[in-house]
Amino acid sequence: MAGDLRFNGTPTNGSTPAQNVARGITFAPQANRVFDDLTVMENLGIRGYPLPRGEAKERIARVLDLFPALKERLRQDAGKLSGGEQQMVALARALVPKPKLLMLDEPSLGLAPNLVASVFERIARISHEAKVAVLIVEQKVRKVLDICCRVYSMKLGKVAFEGRPEELRADKTKIRDLFL
Repeated sequence: MAGDLRFNGTPTNGSTPAQNVARGITFAPQANRVFDDLTVMENLGIRGYPLPRGEAKERIARVLDLFPALKERLRQDAGKLSGGEQQMVALARALVPKPKLLMLDEPSLGLAPNLVASVFERIARISHEAKVAVLIVEQKVRKVLDICCRVYSMKLGKVAFEGRPEELRADKTKIRDLFL
């Protein structure tokens, strides 16, 4: 397969992570990827390093407003946090550069069921309040349908469904065919 992946009309094929961040694209990988030996603040600061110091501090402060539980843990090593807290650090870190597009890979992976709901509520809040487009790859399809405004399902490299979440939620057979 060949083709171009574009963001705001600009091809991103072959772009470096730094170039993508400069364009407004950030990524939070699956499995609570944090820098274990760094504190929560250092994890957040990594994403703010290319910014002027005052701007980085301001953005970190705004992100901490979305994740107030992290304010109490700023000096703690991120590797010693619970899975849910590490997921919050990963999401918060991805928001520090003030992205236009936040890509999330399995944000619920390894989380207790009660934390999954909390993570999805935060993702919805990020999208609406921070005005960030969110692209989610996730196994918990029904949870995503509750917070998204558009659904694309891929099968074997092709779009198998494109539409509104209500369309898909109403067709249980289609959900089963697409995702099971």
